[in-house]
Order: sequence, then C-alpha cells, then structure tokens
Amino acid sequence: MHYYYAMRALELARDRSAEAERARLRASLAAGQPERSSSVRRRLALGLAAVSRGSAGVVRRLDDCIADELGRSLAPTD
Repeated sequence: MHYYYAMRALELARDRSAEAERARLRASLAAGQPERSSSVRRRLALGLAAVSRGSAGVVRRLDDCIADELGRSLAPTD
C-alpha cells in the first residue's frame, strides 16, 4: 500500500512540475523573451564539444607517439 502512495505522489509531483514548466514557457513567450533553457543547453553543448575536440587531439598525439615507439620496437636490431 505504501508503494501505491509513493507512486501516486511522484505522479502528482511530475504533473505539477510539467504544468509549472508550461506556465513558465507561456509567460516567457508572452513577454517576448527567448527561452532560457535553450541558451543554457547551447552553452553546455559548446563546452562539451570543446572538451571532445581537445580530448580527440590528445588521443591523436598519443597515437602518433605510440605508433612511432611501436615501429622502433618492432624494427630488426643489428
């Protein structure tokens, strides 16, 4: 029985949260303001892309170094 009440409370909270988000969106559209969450998402996406590009560059440099070392270690020695 406790499980039912917990699930019902979560459902009500989710419904209220969704309604509040819709009301906030209606108010921001009525005021002619851009949606705030899109600018936050854009900044986060740009930050993640920068980290991704940086890590890809590091991996490429490490790969080049390891490839050189592997080539030298496999070369026949005199």
